Amino acid sequence: MSGGGGGRTIRVLNVAEKPSVAKAVAGILSKSSQGGMRVRDGRSRFNRIFEFAYTIHGQQCHMLFTSVTGHLMELDFEDRYRKWHSCDPLLLYQAPVRKFDKLDIKRTLEEEARKCQWLVLWLDCDREGENIAFEVVEVCTEANRHLNVWRARFSALIERDIRESVQALVRPNQLFADAVDVRQEIDLRIGASFTRFQTMLLRDAFNLDFATDDRNVILSYGPCQPTLGFIVERYWEIQAHESEEFWTINCTHNSDEGTATFNWMRGHMFDYTCAVIIYEMCVQEPTATVTKVRQQEKLKYPPHPLNTIELEKRASRYFRMSSEQTMKVAEDLYQTGFISYPRTETDSFSERTDLRAIVQEQEGHPVWGSYAQRLLDPGEGLWRNPGNGGHDDKAHPPIHPTKFSGGQSGWSQDHHRLYELVVRHFLACVSKPAVGAETTVEIDIAGEMFSASGRVILEKNYLDVYRFESWGGSMIPTYTFGQQFIPTTLTLDSGVTRPPSLLSEADLLNCMDKAGIGTDATMHDHIKKLLDRFYATKDSNTRFSPTNLGEALVMGYDDMGYELWKPYLRAMMENDMKAVSIGTKRKAEVLSTCLEQMKACFLDARLNKVKLFEAMGIFFERTSRSGADEQHAVGDVVRRCGVCQESDMVLKRKPDGNFMVGCLGYPQVGTIPEYGSLLVLDNKENNSLDASLFADAAVMK
Repeated sequence: MSGGGGGRTIRVLNVAEKPSVAKAVAGILSKSSQGGMRVRDGRSRFNRIFEFAYTIHGQQCHMLFTSVTGHLMELDFEDRYRKWHSCDPLLLYQAPVRKFDKLDIKRTLEEEARKCQWLVLWLDCDREGENIAFEVVEVCTEANRHLNVWRARFSALIERDIRESVQALVRPNQLFADAVDVRQEIDLRIGASFTRFQTMLLRDAFNLDFATDDRNVILSYGPCQPTLGFIVERYWEIQAHESEEFWTINCTHNSDEGTATFNWMRGHMFDYTCAVIIYEMCVQEPTATVTKVRQQEKLKYPPHPLNTIELEKRASRYFRMSSEQTMKVAEDLYQTGFISYPRTETDSFSERTDLRAIVQEQEGHPVWGSYAQRLLDPGEGLWRNPGNGGHDDKAHPPIHPTKFSGGQSGWSQDHHRLYELVVRHFLACVSKPAVGAETTVEIDIAGEMFSASGRVILEKNYLDVYRFESWGGSMIPTYTFGQQFIPTTLTLDSGVTRPPSLLSEADLLNCMDKAGIGTDATMHDHIKKLLDRFYATKDSNTRFSPTNLGEALVMGYDDMGYELWKPYLRAMMENDMKAVSIGTKRKAEVLSTCLEQMKACFLDARLNKVKLFEAMGIFFERTSRSGADEQHAVGDVVRRCGVCQESDMVLKRKPDGNFMVGCLGYPQVGTIPEYGSLLVLDNKENNSLDASLFADAAVMK
């Protein structure tokens, strides 16, 4: 790379994704600046500007460092389509969309860009960050088309990473940004169309007992719908379960060395008569003969390096932290330089990573410091290069500690817990597996086989530091092949089959991961939206149940025969977006295919909307409010409303079964005349409508 400025100093506009990141990076880079760092306000009081001198590849630079606050632009429909009653929701699949700017931040970028020669983008190094980077590029290059645009790639807010990245600038990745554009537009169009359809169809028709003001309730639809499907499906599985009694034979044997419990190798039987016959045979011939004694070494391997989904699952399992809280705390730890970037799919370290240096930083810790010292001592023989989990997003390493902390005074309990998990997980993954000796004994009683097993841990290794895992087991007495004995107890016991448990947060994340629903950056958000929208609840054990509303919506779509709540459609979209990000599919192609597919689903859903009504009717009482019945059903658009000039006139069915033409916006957008003239349509002008339907149509009162 070349600045092209010869010996003169060039001005470099640096833009980070958050004010805290801008401050942290500027603080690191300005340490070597002789003139120190100057701070001034931008147009937005939250996004300040830091100025200092720096040298990039021998080029003297005057650095101006500022930030955006997440996305600089928001994708939305043109004004004509933004109001809920402005059009038939079907039109949202092709209605024009554009990005709206956050004006204060935009003005700051424009003003600074005009005075600079370079633009360096310090946005988060994932697809979302790349998309924000191109929003910044668009604003800045409109103000100064001669800008030389560069991208800084980093994974931790520590001096080594930041200084290396500023000397290894690259060009931004348009494909990553395109993939996010696709996702944003698909989610906007599908979400808006189905949300308006569901809400206008159902909100006024039912007494929604979970809401204080059900007229303001929004029955939203979005990418979280398949996640709701997992919760409802497990709930239905539990409801459908019928407990069944079974019988099993249990055997114990006491000796001077202890007690062994032998399990029936048939497991259990559901036929009581058969179980009794076999049990009586065993009682009549109770002598047990040892038929097999197997002793072998067993290894319990440490976990793979830590990625985002595994962090969320383990924090939920170990600390009962929600995935939303986990990511909030992880982001705090990242922004203060204690852990690496927390949104990553990668679970294998590059050969270039200095793993021993990371361990070395933990040697002084009062709790796990001694273990870190043992790891680095060749005489201990504890070190093992970490396993490869098979995932690499090519953007960030696995999550690992980047700075020592003995416990910061301002940290919450969750901060302490999560930092400890990240450190202990890292130390575990560079350790040898635990070693155990396992003994399995099989016996024969009257032709029935029973087995018992025991385990002794010989070397704890990684289990010494990874307190979150244990390797249970117990000693059993010594047995030899052919040995015979009379059992101490031999009993026929009964039990009943049990349904599966409700999905825990860790289970739900696992379902989403396996089905390809969401990304490491969005999964926790899907779960949060289900709770915020009253579609599901979470108990103190982090287990999810659907609400009546959540179950009704899934039931309605399921009864239609269109599996909109299943993960397949969303997983296909996620795969297509990934294909855009690596260049194997074009942005326009994926948009067209996905939207056509979902438009067909929308048309089917609207055609079968009675199924939604029936499902809602199971859980909620109908209202008597005006407009709560079939006149909400939306037909084809007739023309623009001549009174409000905002909404469309559409075909509706009145409660008495006759047709009428009414304004979609009524009564929200103003008064409609009490009487109207007869509306006559020409089939040539409106091919989608049958003119005979309008013979008795009048403007809606």
